[in-house]
Amino acid sequence: MVGTLGIVWGATFLVIELALAGISPAWLAAGRVTLAATLTLVIWIALTGGRLWSGRDRNWPGLCLIGALSTAVPYLCLAWAQTHVSSGLAGVSMAAIALIVLPLSHFALPDAKMTWRSSAGLCIGFVGVMILIGGGAFRSTGDPLEPLGRLACLGAALSYSVSSVTMRRLPPADPLGLAAVPLLIGSCMIVPLALLLEGPPPLPAPETLGWIALLGFVPTAGANLLRVLVIRRAGPVFMSLTNYQVPCWSVIFGIVILDEPVEAKLFLALALILSGIGISQWPALRRTIMRR
Repeated sequence: MVGTLGIVWGATFLVIELALAGISPAWLAAGRVTLAATLTLVIWIALTGGRLWSGRDRNWPGLCLIGALSTAVPYLCLAWAQTHVSSGLAGVSMAAIALIVLPLSHFALPDAKMTWRSSAGLCIGFVGVMILIGGGAFRSTGDPLEPLGRLACLGAALSYSVSSVTMRRLPPADPLGLAAVPLLIGSCMIVPLALLLEGPPPLPAPETLGWIALLGFVPTAGANLLRVLVIRRAGPVFMSLTNYQVPCWSVIFGIVILDEPVEAKLFLALALILSGIGISQWPALRRTIMRR
């Protein structure tokens, strides 16, 4: 599941760039969240009858916080940021999630304490990401709003981190419902915000509608369900390792789809990233091997 998320989210920045050519940032975010919420809500109700909690415990405030910080806030921040910063910088900001989640989990989750192994593994992986992205990601684009765009990227990374830790703290719940309800909450938040910021929605061209539909169904609806499953089963720290893969897949898609040149640093970066993941998650990997 983590590998699938890395591939899907690695291609997302490319699709966002294509969609932004025909629609404004806030309505792009609102469109993908609303489509994803509708799809997952229909499937959830059809399969479970709309039952969410599996016990007597309830945490609706936490669910509302997850809805805001896992959908509305980061999608809007990234869509707006990519009109002012390079996609490389947006990608490396997602890699920072792993470094943010580690201390948050240490203080908020009793079963996710920081160790030398996890800290060293995450740092090695981050070095691999920095080698992969290179200095070009931080080269100025000349846009006067670029500093705010960079802050928006970091805000999105912080939002994802807090929502992941909060999700792990929720009481037992249906995973499909836990994917659908935050999307619905996020949709209810971001649509009025888009109206306030950009007025009534435009009528995009069919090609733009296709990109929005792709963003809504695959990296939003489908990937959000996988994200919930990973966080609930393995924890937010393990989930955060997905974001080390995102820049790698972005480069690979650029080579395959855009015929960009293959650079030797790709292989060095991949080796460091995989080594970091292996070091930080070695106890879990060893238990999996032993069971087999």
